[in-house]
Amino acid sequence: MANSSRLRAVALTTTAVLLSAVLAGCGDGAKDEDLTAQKLDWKDCPAPSEAEGGGSAPSPLPNGTKWQCATMRAPLDWSRPKGDTIGIALIRAEASGPANKRIGSLVFNFGGPGGSGVTTLPAFGADYGALHTRYDLVSFDPRGVGRSAPVECESDAQLDEYFQQDATPEDGAERTQLLERTKRFNAACEKNSEKILPHVRTTDAARDMDLMRQVLGDRKLHYFGISYGTELGGVYAHLFPKNVGRAVFDAVVDPTQTPEQSALGQAKGFQLALDNFAKDCTSKTTDCPIGDTEQEVKDRIAKLLADLEKKPIPGIFPRELTQTAATSGIAQSLYSKDFWEYLTEGLEEAYDGDGKILMLLSDSMNGRNENGEYSNLTAANLAINCSDEKPRYTTDHVLQKLPEFRAASPLFGEYLAWGMVSCTDWAVPGAADHPDVSAPGAAPILVIGNTGDPATPYEGARKMVGALGKGVGIELTYKGQGHGAYDSKNKCVQGAVNGYLLDGKLPRGGTVCS
Repeated sequence: MANSSRLRAVALTTTAVLLSAVLAGCGDGAKDEDLTAQKLDWKDCPAPSEAEGGGSAPSPLPNGTKWQCATMRAPLDWSRPKGDTIGIALIRAEASGPANKRIGSLVFNFGGPGGSGVTTLPAFGADYGALHTRYDLVSFDPRGVGRSAPVECESDAQLDEYFQQDATPEDGAERTQLLERTKRFNAACEKNSEKILPHVRTTDAARDMDLMRQVLGDRKLHYFGISYGTELGGVYAHLFPKNVGRAVFDAVVDPTQTPEQSALGQAKGFQLALDNFAKDCTSKTTDCPIGDTEQEVKDRIAKLLADLEKKPIPGIFPRELTQTAATSGIAQSLYSKDFWEYLTEGLEEAYDGDGKILMLLSDSMNGRNENGEYSNLTAANLAINCSDEKPRYTTDHVLQKLPEFRAASPLFGEYLAWGMVSCTDWAVPGAADHPDVSAPGAAPILVIGNTGDPATPYEGARKMVGALGKGVGIELTYKGQGHGAYDSKNKCVQGAVNGYLLDGKLPRGGTVCS
């Protein structure tokens, strides 16, 4: 869960697995070596660590290309580049086409913050087959994430309890309980991760990416950023405008917003996605099994959540499906239209007293696998957000803003509003109200907004274009549903992205794909 919003964008890689199933730390590096001259030791990839989500070693791509992994050394503290180092876990699939056609590396960040690129890239690698012909596909676990000096907070058992808590307190006693639970979680992060916590800001990760560019042997950074990855890309462009190569931002974070504005925007975005889900279900030729009209679908969901507030139902033994777990499960299913069918099925079963599917969706949101083990997604997400974002919101502030959040979304508003207190008593001060992504002199960046995106609302793409500066951001609109556009497989979107990344041909600014 994020500090300013509990529904920050995270990868969906574990959802399908869960439903179908109904290492490096801080250390003393070579302090005087030139880290830009280091040679990466690429080897077959191991199975993902628990912090990365567990599972099996990645399978080769459909064309037979094997994934390789390596660890890059980076300064723990970029203000002391000759001091202690940490390991940044990398993964790549070498370009499949002729060597004389190879452009270089294409570095991916899939968002979160807190998502493991080392596990996410192989899960979606086949979707980038066209790009793979001329690029090495590369991703990484950003610092604090997965195998890159992971932030550690609470145990699996404690996290089970954490995600069962009432996230929408209705009285003083419940508010006190929420704040005390938040403080305990944050104190555990400080106790278990004291050395890395001050060094996981997005600016630190951006500096890691420029070191990565040099170590990979690329003159420019060619980049594909998704969700929070667009914020990271924008910060990189601000710090290193002359090093930007061909770059694409998809599912764009609004860089001009405070955490409160971002949370309110997400409330509106998830409500829009829910409205679209209800409309889709009730407009089909077959009967919608969860309501006869759009309003009935939403009313029944609201009633389910109200009932769960009073009495949870069986979920995945021994856990019960609480109102909080159901809300996060519903939100997870709204990230992609491909998962609407799971939401329909999950609601049907929940109305009959079975909460398994909604709980599986909630587990995916929170980084919990079928073995009950959590990745460090939540810990890293909170650590990065709280380090980046300066505001520290109080209970009184949230109470004042609740009417506005409820108006934005009857279903998600309170949930997102109370998420704003997640950085209470965080050990590290936040850097700024919002990131600086101004990048005069940078190469053009293709910026794609999806009109139906719940997690990074469409308006953020235009705000990113404006913030990058004149002549840098080139806006493209996709009239679709779900979080992101390229993975929708829309031919217009993929043609525009591939045309730029492969051939340097930008679409005209303002192009619309539907």
